[in-house]
Amino acid sequence: MLNRTETEERQYLNAVLAKLQRALDELERQVSSSYREVIEAKKYVWQNMSQLDPAERAANRVDISLAIDSGNRAIAQRTKIQKLLQSPYFGRVDFAPGDKAKTEQFYIGIHSFADDNDADLIYDWRSPVSSMFYDFEAGKAFYEAPMGTVEGEIKLKRQYKIKNGEMEYMLESSMNISDDVLQKELSQTTDEKMKNIVATIQKEQNVIIRNETSSELIIQGVAGSGKTSIALHRVAFLLYRNKETLTSRNVLIISPNKVFSDYISGVLPELGEEKIMEVGFEELAARELAGICKFQTFYEQVAELIEQGDDRFAERIGYKATVRFTDELEAYLQYADEHFFEAKDFELNGTVFSRGDILNGYNSLKRLPAAQRWDKLAASLAAGRRDKEGNKLNNSSVKKIKTAVKKMYRFQDALSLYKHFYEHIGKPELFQWKGPKTLEYADVFPLVYVKFYYEGAAAYDQVKHLLVDEMQDYTPVQYAVLAKWFPCKKTILGDSGQSVNPYSSSSLTIIKKVFPHADTIELCRSYRSTVEITNFAQSIKKNDKLIPIERHGEPPVIARCGGRAGELAEISRLVGLVATSGYQSLGIICKTQKEAERVYAEMNQLYPDIDLLDFHSEQFRSGIIVACAHLAKGLEFDQVIVPFADQANYRTELDRSLLYIACTRATHKLNVTYSGEPSSFLGNDADSSK
Repeated sequence: MLNRTETEERQYLNAVLAKLQRALDELERQVSSSYREVIEAKKYVWQNMSQLDPAERAANRVDISLAIDSGNRAIAQRTKIQKLLQSPYFGRVDFAPGDKAKTEQFYIGIHSFADDNDADLIYDWRSPVSSMFYDFEAGKAFYEAPMGTVEGEIKLKRQYKIKNGEMEYMLESSMNISDDVLQKELSQTTDEKMKNIVATIQKEQNVIIRNETSSELIIQGVAGSGKTSIALHRVAFLLYRNKETLTSRNVLIISPNKVFSDYISGVLPELGEEKIMEVGFEELAARELAGICKFQTFYEQVAELIEQGDDRFAERIGYKATVRFTDELEAYLQYADEHFFEAKDFELNGTVFSRGDILNGYNSLKRLPAAQRWDKLAASLAAGRRDKEGNKLNNSSVKKIKTAVKKMYRFQDALSLYKHFYEHIGKPELFQWKGPKTLEYADVFPLVYVKFYYEGAAAYDQVKHLLVDEMQDYTPVQYAVLAKWFPCKKTILGDSGQSVNPYSSSSLTIIKKVFPHADTIELCRSYRSTVEITNFAQSIKKNDKLIPIERHGEPPVIARCGGRAGELAEISRLVGLVATSGYQSLGIICKTQKEAERVYAEMNQLYPDIDLLDFHSEQFRSGIIVACAHLAKGLEFDQVIVPFADQANYRTELDRSLLYIACTRATHKLNVTYSGEPSSFLGNDADSSK
């Protein structure tokens, strides 16, 4: 057997590193050569421009373009080799196919690498054979190759931790690799953005990543289950498997905010893929409603709910977040088709257009949006008609016909049609302006949906795969809009237990009603927090399906302080301890943005490096961060401080969700502070006050 001992493994690693270094040196030469070729070719064209005929200039442009392409390919490959030099591989599988006596060794890394003789030294983690590393221990195994299923036996399985070209440890399969390595990785501290998890992908996660058949895949994952990372690894896998038909430009992520987008931005580049496009739901809505009206943002909606507690406002939001509302809106639009177009006879320059012809033409075009019908109907009515002089109707006449036809429709714009919906169902009070020509957020996507009926939807056809994160924060009507914008494959993920607005939260069951043919999967194992932190969060908001990874640490500390000033002093003390704690990142997670701004103002005087996240922030910065729970969703920190956890501040179901989100951001250490009466959500844990 190749490389039986750890000494032999280290020798083999050095041999692989030497080959990687030679490959890197050759790529450096290619990059330099391509650069020189481009410079020389451009210089030649510039110096001889007046003497070159068009064909020669075109040929030179092609040569320059080819040299640039060659250089870009070499640069991309150079980046991969540089990554492999840091950590060439993380796993090994020795596999004996059933029809062969010889056992083959497969070293698995973040990228593939072959030596000068085209012998595969490292296999990409996404390759078919690599799936065995994630799905099987030693014993019988198989993998799906292009030619079919290959069955056999895994004789040996190892995992390695290689950092900066040095092997830190090697583990045998008999030592329960997944748990041992996972514990080592989860115990690490970090001040970085989200990283790849190729070395610790679990079997249930691998099933999702390598899913190539689902047109729509919905992932419900508990806090800390790694659902976002898994979804990004799935994108990387699909890009690898479909190189000819899918590029990063064909993938889009609907992201909750710019900070989160920046936080996850490094995962795909780490995996050798280009960054994918990201956009916020509100950005798409703003494009659709430009020139029609302004609207309240989701953040402003949540802030108003938290700060004002208006029951009628919450009622409007809750109603518009139901499947029933979407069904009623769709029924209304069908009713509009039947009743809101009143055909009439009319005359234009001596030509009479009968009510019957107009109505028949309109009804024959019902598959089209209303505004498009008027165009088609006007052209159809004008076809073959002549004016009193016997001439065919010109474009000016066609426009007049269209104007006449449009006026036969009861409403002249989508906004008027939408407002009438509430009168139609006998609930006009459910439509309220938030300000001058400013919609409540709950009305934004229903109006977009009506606009689609009225004017049509411009589908984003270049997008072939859509990633939707924080699925619980989007309503059924938003998903109905999404389906029209993006008629492509989708990965939809989130956690119904982490909604920042329970009045408009969508569960897996609700989303499944919008996408009835979607495949669904639940991730119940939580990897982020220690058992002690997870159990504490479970006491705030119970999830019977959540299974914590067995990693232990300090119990959460709930500290009673003397007033708000006392809490700020305690926060300052805790921040001061970070430098010697060994932790790399600290999140101070407040209930509201106003609270976050107050804490930041106090702490920034003592700790200038502290950073405040708000809804204008576009970057995730490492170190010490102050944020509200809404913005902290999806982020994680070595240590978290949750201030102002008193009964007056955390009392409603919305407050419970925000407190749960805040506490579940912590990986190793959690501190909660309060003054006065502790929130009832802390339960008996408040008795541990210090």
